[in-house]
Amino acid sequence: MITTGVFPGRYIQGPRAMAVLGQELARFGPRALLVVAPSILDNVLPEYLPDIEAAVEVKIERFGRECSDEEIQRVAEAARSFGASSIAGLGGGKTLDTAKAAAWKVGVPAASVPTTASTDAPTSGLSVIYTETGVFKRYQFLRANPGLVLVDSEIAVRAPLRYLVAGMGDALATWFEAEACRQSCACNMSGRTGPSAAFALARLCYDTLLQYGALARRAAAAGAVTPAVEHIIEASTLLSGLGFESGGLAAAHAIHNGFTTLEPTHAYLHGEKVAIGTLASLFLTDKSRELIGEVYGFCESVGLPTTLGGIGLGEVSDADLEKVSEAACAEGETIHNEPRPIVAEDVVAALKAADAYGRGRG
Repeated sequence: MITTGVFPGRYIQGPRAMAVLGQELARFGPRALLVVAPSILDNVLPEYLPDIEAAVEVKIERFGRECSDEEIQRVAEAARSFGASSIAGLGGGKTLDTAKAAAWKVGVPAASVPTTASTDAPTSGLSVIYTETGVFKRYQFLRANPGLVLVDSEIAVRAPLRYLVAGMGDALATWFEAEACRQSCACNMSGRTGPSAAFALARLCYDTLLQYGALARRAAAAGAVTPAVEHIIEASTLLSGLGFESGGLAAAHAIHNGFTTLEPTHAYLHGEKVAIGTLASLFLTDKSRELIGEVYGFCESVGLPTTLGGIGLGEVSDADLEKVSEAACAEGETIHNEPRPIVAEDVVAALKAADAYGRGRG
């Protein structure tokens, strides 16, 4: 059996890492297009832009909110016009995914510079494409992973605490989904089964969350970059990214994709919705009472949602739950990587059970 692991070219993390971004981009060539989230463009980039411009010529594009086909095309055209040697995304997951997809279109290296620790998008060689109104559309598989992932932990801690917590929610799914793929011999994002290293990294991701999550949350709330915070940033960015892409996805992310069909969930972060998908997957796949309690306890300790109300669906109808579940079980969705067959009715039942369990713990 051929196994395949997928990794980025270089990973850099630490306080004031942004100061070396220009030096790193210069490895790809003399011109870099920066796709920058509006809040980062206004509040963060000015501090570091002189250092970046001392190493490479830059052109800045303000990110337009959604990682849509239209936005990717706009950025790609700007990069071609500029003669960019690389395209770097600075911001959250959708900003990074747009930069990666545009780099793929243009045929230049991509750099991911996450300014929050809110998703595992930075390391991956795929982009999640949405419609212009924020509904999940497809996974776009790219030629290569980013040549550079650079995480400035000081900047990540400056972001609202909610983002660090959401990153833990996204990372929480990693081991459960990779383990499902391991058991069923399902393919990872390369289209082949993953190597043993991927499953070990996925488990390390889960163990790191449980060991350091609550400590990191308290430190970050105080604006402190501690070893616990660094561990959680690495788990949410690198370990989760490697674990999902080389290990594989399963129910939790498919349920997340189903949630995007309901407008009230659009106000919530990717990791918050994935956390509910993970909780539902525990009931869907018949996990033990002890493990269910452990996962809910972790979510409560760091402030992740444990009920449907926590992602705007407190009064959700059965018809809307069916809509979510049908989308989660669509042909080609990752829920079919689970070791047992799953249909939409199973997902509705799991969502109701997870919500009731979460409310019952209050």
